[in-house]
Amino acid sequence: MQFQQLQYFVAVAETRHFTRAAELMHVAQPSLSQQIKSLERELGADLFLRARGNITLTDAGEALLPLARRILADADTARHEVQELAQLRGGRVRLGATPSLCTGLLPDVLRAFHDRYPGISLLIEESGSHDLVRDLARGALDLALVVLPLPTPSPALTTVELLREDLVVVSSPEAPAPGRGDGRRTVRVADLESERLVMFRHGYDLRDLTVAACRTEGFEPDFAVEGGEMDAVLGFVRAGLGVAVVPRMVATGSGRGLRVTPLARPGLHRTIALAHRSDVAPPRAARELQRMLLER
Repeated sequence: MQFQQLQYFVAVAETRHFTRAAELMHVAQPSLSQQIKSLERELGADLFLRARGNITLTDAGEALLPLARRILADADTARHEVQELAQLRGGRVRLGATPSLCTGLLPDVLRAFHDRYPGISLLIEESGSHDLVRDLARGALDLALVVLPLPTPSPALTTVELLREDLVVVSSPEAPAPGRGDGRRTVRVADLESERLVMFRHGYDLRDLTVAACRTEGFEPDFAVEGGEMDAVLGFVRAGLGVAVVPRMVATGSGRGLRVTPLARPGLHRTIALAHRSDVAPPRAARELQRMLLER
């Protein structure tokens, strides 16, 4: 018994017509009929009652049909599983992330992924959520770590919440403590009115969040420097040019040269989510990285 014979048998059973089944299987009708007869000889029973213009299943055919469908489905599943496993020995994953997550969250996860799948190339696009959402939508990325809520809600993207992260104020240890300079353990957003801020470039989620928080408190923030990426902002703060609002994960992982002051309750937070296109399933390798990020 051959898979091809079972495929032909199922095609005839579903179309109840030898010629249509042959067209469906892209084979000549005499060849298909010959394979069906060969299958019947091997099984020792007729599978079809052949009357002019009327093809029906015999009892043997009725018994074989669900088994044949199951065998073909299992074979198809096996082929896909093997192909997907083979994909994990090579290929690439295109991952987008905000710069702060590239610094804080990703290194350990990417190292674990690389150790498990050394043949897979990791292509990282570092940008703000606005740009990452656009790149996901046009198919330039497989996955992206973005900040919720999305800058432009999109039904074409599926998001899964990954973590909720506190924001803190960083400053130079050589400068007065932020706020009133009295060494309090926390600082309020309102206290930032008296500070000069080192601010990220346009398109950064942290810029939008900080500016919105200041406006909620009734003032416009005063920028000492603006337009930087994460590393530049931290460097300018170390140099004493001003203070900045950054994720706690980044602040605690940035080494010496920064004073970290928590924001007083209710504080500021951001929600990180893993996003992918809703209309296209990520490749197997990307789904494996997605699983590792969600289980980290």
